[in-house]
Amino acid sequence: MSRQWQEQVSLKPYNTFGIEVKARFFTEAHNDDDVGQALAQAAAQDVPVLVIGGGSNLLLTADVPALVLRMVSRGVRILADDERVVVEAEAGEPWHQFVQWTLAQGFSGLENLSLIPGTVGAAPMQNIGAYGVEIKDVFAGLTALDRQTGELRDFSLQECAFAYRDSVFKRNPGRWLILRVRFALSRVMQAHLDYGPVRQRLSEQGVSHPTAQNISDAICAIRREKLPDPAELGNAGSFFKNPIVTAVLADAIRVQHPDLVAYPQADGQIKLAAGWLIEQAGWKGFREGDAGVHRLQSLVLVNYGQASGLQLHQLAQKIQADIFERFGVTLEMEPNLL
Repeated sequence: MSRQWQEQVSLKPYNTFGIEVKARFFTEAHNDDDVGQALAQAAAQDVPVLVIGGGSNLLLTADVPALVLRMVSRGVRILADDERVVVEAEAGEPWHQFVQWTLAQGFSGLENLSLIPGTVGAAPMQNIGAYGVEIKDVFAGLTALDRQTGELRDFSLQECAFAYRDSVFKRNPGRWLILRVRFALSRVMQAHLDYGPVRQRLSEQGVSHPTAQNISDAICAIRREKLPDPAELGNAGSFFKNPIVTAVLADAIRVQHPDLVAYPQADGQIKLAAGWLIEQAGWKGFREGDAGVHRLQSLVLVNYGQASGLQLHQLAQKIQADIFERFGVTLEMEPNLL
């Protein structure tokens, strides 16, 4: 039996910016059957479909004239547990809860990705990453529904074509609906402590041989200090990608700004810290109406209460134009703009 569609539903509870827009239709998918029935019904009625998870990577600028299908499927299972641990999670699993579950089982691999908002199904879409680890580093496969043919397909690491905050799924919006994801974890700890603040936090706590849980706890503490909780202040986490530029451009910027925060890449290009650029340009703590830049983390745009998606987008465009004018660098937005 198909689930009833609701009409003219507020999406404010379903996007972490807390933006008040309405969906023409709304329903939730608890399993594969729900997904199939919703897509079939939408196709029969010629209604477009927008699939969402935690709504933590969305900037909604207008009402959505579509069926919003929210993935709430739950379930985790261990597929292999020997030298290599393989764990599968349903798309609707809250990401941080899933990470904490893996740590409680004694599995390492996801600890650096602690406290990232969103759901498991959305994680591969933009190859989420933090503190030196990305989804591609722990990926074992996923199952997705081809919305064009209605067939299920398993994807390997290579087939996902992961890149920095990018994947084949993000490049083909509307084609694939991720149903469940598999991760390659380990019972043997392999710490990724490339980032100074994490090492410093562990040192302050007197932890010389950190467990995966120690690293997760340290990262959670750091994130809570510098990133606002969407439940208290609407935001979508990092709003801009860290731009990757030529070494020539990075050197030119460094002439004027010797303290430029930059990370050399394997291909000879340079990744710049977008937050540093925005802060240098004086945007940190900026506020216009209820749309603003967070006072502690200039990479985060915030909704102080009643900001519209359009106002937040306009603020983002002003920042983009200013950064390009000052540094010759193009900032790309992370959230999906709708």
